[in-house]
Amino acid sequence: MHAPITDAQARMADRDSRHAAIALAAALPTDVVLYLLLPMYGPAFGITLAEAGVLLAANRLVRIVGYGWVARFYARRGDRATCTLAVAAAALCALGNAVVEGFWALLPLRLLWGLCFAALNLSTQVLATAMPLGAAARSGRSRAFIAVGPMVALPLAAVASEAAGPRWIFLLLAGVALAGLLAARRLPDAQHPGMDARRQGPRRPNALDTWSFLEGFALDGLFIIGLSVLGRDLLPGGAAVVAGVLLALRYGAEIALSPLGGRMADRWGAERLLVGLSLVTAVALLGFGTGWLWSCAAAIVVLRALQLPLLAPIVAHRHPGPDRVRALAARSVWRDIGAGLGPMAAGVLLPTVPAAWIYGAAALMLALAAVACARPAR
Repeated sequence: MHAPITDAQARMADRDSRHAAIALAAALPTDVVLYLLLPMYGPAFGITLAEAGVLLAANRLVRIVGYGWVARFYARRGDRATCTLAVAAAALCALGNAVVEGFWALLPLRLLWGLCFAALNLSTQVLATAMPLGAAARSGRSRAFIAVGPMVALPLAAVASEAAGPRWIFLLLAGVALAGLLAARRLPDAQHPGMDARRQGPRRPNALDTWSFLEGFALDGLFIIGLSVLGRDLLPGGAAVVAGVLLALRYGAEIALSPLGGRMADRWGAERLLVGLSLVTAVALLGFGTGWLWSCAAAIVVLRALQLPLLAPIVAHRHPGPDRVRALAARSVWRDIGAGLGPMAAGVLLPTVPAAWIYGAAALMLALAAVACARPAR
């Protein structure tokens, strides 16, 4: 039997999880603001619209191949050193976004940011699940803290870009990222032993891998692009402000609802809640594709926020001990693959295939993947 968990240990776990989330919250606006400004102000950055699409995908692509390296570095050096380096590099990326121009100058910054996010994201998940008791609730609170940075930065960047141009805002964001060092330096410096330093060959995806891929594909890919394509003629207002508000509302839902999702998971079980919410999300996706655009979009935003804190506790339960680091990194890779393929699939399919078929198929696959997650892991 495990030794009982003391109040001091619980408070320490909560504190470490909170500091990791704050570090990521400070660094994350350097990335999400680019999703708002880069496609709209490409000439100001010296790039075309096509090059903007590649730059916005580059950080996900490098994570697909680099998460293993990041996880091994993290396991050897611990949270404090890894997150300190990642936050400092994120500030450098923001500074570069403010002063350099052209595709080939911006591309290394996007690749560097991809590795920074991988390190910070892994730390938030590992620390949130370091103690099994209350892991889902800590994951929910962590997601809420992380979302504060983008929630505040996006509308401010939208307004500021129309008033004074899109570049100078990144100087401010570089300073915000550096402030994240205060939280990163308070993280524990212990190593995470047991993470195999050798490269591991590809593994057959399991049910959680498949769900992570489809969740990224449907909700971070098809849904976001579909919301823009299907709703552009229905939503009035300036492009930058509309996009900024939509993205900010998405993060606002995480602040309000992710802690609730974590508490619900602790009460009713993360796996059971994941299946139930995913099935309801599948229904909302089907409605979104069949014309119930705004009501189902609102439902999907709410359901996504409730689901965000669920996966890490499930992974930690199924992979106790040192293998948890590798398993969490693997889930993130599959989500990135799905989120990278989703926008490309939407761009190809939406002009030629009825939306009901596209989102109906995505809904069916997500529902089946969720049901498969409920089966006991071997």
